[in-house]
Amino acid sequence: MMKSLQRLGRALMLPVAALPAGGLLIGIGYAILGPDWGGEGVLATIGTFLILAGGGILDYIPILFAIGLAFGLSTDKNGAAALAGLVGWLVVTNILDPENLEWLWGRGLTEIEGAAFAGVENVFVGILVGCLSAFLYNRLYQKELPAALSFFSGRRMVPIVAAAVMSGLGIILMFIWPVIFGALVTFGEWIAGLGAFGAALYGFFNRLLIPTGLHHALNAVFWFDLVGINDLGNFWNPAGLGGPGVLGTTGMYMAGFFPIMMFGLPGACLAMYRNAKDKNKKIVYGLMSAAALTAFVTGVTEPVEFSFMFVAPFLYLVHAVLTAISMFIVATFQWFAGFTFSAGLIDFVLSTRVPFAIGQFWLIPFGIFYFFLYFFLFSFLIKKFNLKTPGREDEEDLEAEKSVVLASDDYAAVAATILEGLGGKDNVTSVDYCSTRLRVEVKDYLQVDEKKIKSAGVAGVIRPSKTSVQVIVGTKVQFVADEIQKML
Repeated sequence: MMKSLQRLGRALMLPVAALPAGGLLIGIGYAILGPDWGGEGVLATIGTFLILAGGGILDYIPILFAIGLAFGLSTDKNGAAALAGLVGWLVVTNILDPENLEWLWGRGLTEIEGAAFAGVENVFVGILVGCLSAFLYNRLYQKELPAALSFFSGRRMVPIVAAAVMSGLGIILMFIWPVIFGALVTFGEWIAGLGAFGAALYGFFNRLLIPTGLHHALNAVFWFDLVGINDLGNFWNPAGLGGPGVLGTTGMYMAGFFPIMMFGLPGACLAMYRNAKDKNKKIVYGLMSAAALTAFVTGVTEPVEFSFMFVAPFLYLVHAVLTAISMFIVATFQWFAGFTFSAGLIDFVLSTRVPFAIGQFWLIPFGIFYFFLYFFLFSFLIKKFNLKTPGREDEEDLEAEKSVVLASDDYAAVAATILEGLGGKDNVTSVDYCSTRLRVEVKDYLQVDEKKIKSAGVAGVIRPSKTSVQVIVGTKVQFVADEIQKML
């Protein structure tokens, strides 16, 4: 299970790397434009342009995940897998489009159904489609069809099968999605009556539900007018009464996120950078610095959270708990600020001019405390449990792996020797590779002949478990992996 999550986490780095660009474009745009849309003049035009450009990335995070995961989890990293991910996404989301469902069902949607299907283009569906598309690709990309259908053999078959399978997925989600969404709305209504403790529960589950996309169900309860709370709408309404009409409740379900997004997660970024292996720090610095800046300025946290969410799920649970504590403390002391986009510096500055912002500047020293809390706690946990955060992956352990010289430049011959040592193709269930190693899953570990594998000139063989074999090939690993995949 953990190995699968870590593989998923590595594959997510491809689409996640694009997110800081969108966050920064939107952040700069809002800084130029201010809180009011529709202004006139050159600056207003530039600000609007940048917001729209950034939205072209952040508004489509789920589809980036569908395509990026399908590609990243595919056996040979082929574009046909990415195409299957795109096809799958289009099929599922088109089936679940509210207007199309009204036509299919022959009736109007209920309020819960409308809210559920309006938010179906979410991260959970993107991840689900991406993983399923990769699974289909890995099973079908080498399948041959009868001569009459040979044009559709192999990779060309995958998007076709994906369309059929995703149609089935769409039917399943058609019935279970509103039930799940409705249950979360009911849960949100219950915790809304618990005051500061309810805000803490909301913050905890908001973070836990991020990878599923279902956090939008809870957000709809607290931020918008689904059940009458409308925290976000009331905060930014100059004539609004706030919360249920009481000054001191408006902003309760937003303010606690500012210490997390502006300070806590950048502290986590620093911890992950400081604890990366020395040879990987330059790479991790580039990723973490961009992610930290994006979180601080704009409140876009996906680049940070998805960098450790799957490779170190325990760390993500700690993050959810710290979010809950922040929400509880901020709600208790009534340090309230609000946001229109997310809890970053830009929205914090804009919200200081709003009447419902009370005690908001206390969020700064509290946030600084949270920066150090995240940094020291994450550093301790990463080292204590040897968590595989970015730059600490096992495949980067041996610098010598990059200078391995194989016994032959005939990659097919090297691959054949390795495959024989692995017990033959009937003993191999999957083959993947990283920067220097083949990562193989086998059925029977007793059939693995390490001496035979090493005769190919590889630097070594590592056996993390009874079904896993890692062969240290060096920087030519891709070519050897390609040959093994052909033989399989």
